[in-house]
Amino acid sequence: MAKDAQAEKEKQTPASAGPWPIALAGLVALAVAMGLGRFAFTPILPMMLNDGVLDLPGASWLASANYLGYMLGAIFCTLQPWLWARFRGLPLLAYSSLVRAGLVATGVLTVAMAWQWPAAWPVLRFAAGVTSAVVFIFTSGWCLSRLARLGVPAMGGVIYAGPGAGIVVSGLFASGMVAWHWTAATGWMIFGVLAFVLTAAVWRTLRGGEERLAALGAPLGSAARTAPTPHGHAEMALLTLAYGLAGFGYIITATFLPVIARAALPGSAWLDLFWPIFGLGVMAGALLATRLRPGRDFRLLLAISYGVQALGIAASLWRPSLAGFAVGSLLLGLPFTAITFFAMQEVRRLRPHTAASFMGLLTATYGVGQILGPPLVALLLRHTGSANEGFTLSLEIAATGLLLGAALYGWLVRAYPVVNR
Repeated sequence: MAKDAQAEKEKQTPASAGPWPIALAGLVALAVAMGLGRFAFTPILPMMLNDGVLDLPGASWLASANYLGYMLGAIFCTLQPWLWARFRGLPLLAYSSLVRAGLVATGVLTVAMAWQWPAAWPVLRFAAGVTSAVVFIFTSGWCLSRLARLGVPAMGGVIYAGPGAGIVVSGLFASGMVAWHWTAATGWMIFGVLAFVLTAAVWRTLRGGEERLAALGAPLGSAARTAPTPHGHAEMALLTLAYGLAGFGYIITATFLPVIARAALPGSAWLDLFWPIFGLGVMAGALLATRLRPGRDFRLLLAISYGVQALGIAASLWRPSLAGFAVGSLLLGLPFTAITFFAMQEVRRLRPHTAASFMGLLTATYGVGQILGPPLVALLLRHTGSANEGFTLSLEIAATGLLLGAALYGWLVRAYPVVNR
């Protein structure tokens, strides 16, 4: 009886009214946690450098603190079923509750970056990384599961336009703040308040659902069942490795794009628009992913996406000009969250009954790739003749990593053909 009452209550939640409220709520959640909580650092970085509160090596380590938090947050999500099986008294929270708590934490941590105490910034960026991983994984699990039950799984691509939307907003805001000579501290405060406003807008929609934490071996909502999987550990390991290369391949350009552009085009009026162009590419790619014909092999789409990102990096290397950076930003952004959408759908195919845990595994590996990028830049900047040489070599290594990832996906397509999708 109690079970029926709970089910009826879930049916009455706003999120179950239709696919668009769910998809848009997911989009906003990822815009806050990823586009603002994580990636606002990129357009604010030149402001922090100009204010004299940070230098380039310090920026690299501050970025790494965020990526370390992202990785550890994802590892926690991966291990959650095992931890809950070991400690039976832990609460079986709903995914939606975790998302809402994470969004509030994102706002608090972003506002706190306005605090002029540099010693605390690594801790704040680390915590923001943990929070963004939790929000990302459980928003993905909540939205994709609900959209699949409504018969529109392809609409999951809409939620991955969220990081791009956050990037566009943060980039345009930062551009205006630079023109008005505002400080980086003011920028952090504005982005934190914006995070709270956007969270309030989707607060009611982000609730309910059968998706919740569970111990290993326990049912994860009505869709989970104990069933053998025909896909072995080797296949999953290669998918995870290839996905991790995406984190390494994009992070150098995504983190240092405004700095690289300023060095190549000093005084250009277009400098602050490259990051919003990247965000527009992210949004367009995520929305285009929803238009693909059902039944496509996600691994092949992933290989193509990696190639497009490598081409974007190459454009910035070959033509360090206004056109080169604009094209490079767009090509880097187009597959950015489409890669995530394709990879998460592939996880749902390979591990349908433990998808959230394996989403965490892929996200953690992606985080490892991100962690390796900024220290590599710092190392190369220290051991090359100039900043330009250091950035060029870093970008060449990043593009090579993406091409290696594309090759791994191509090998997976040949070695593990999809019989029935």
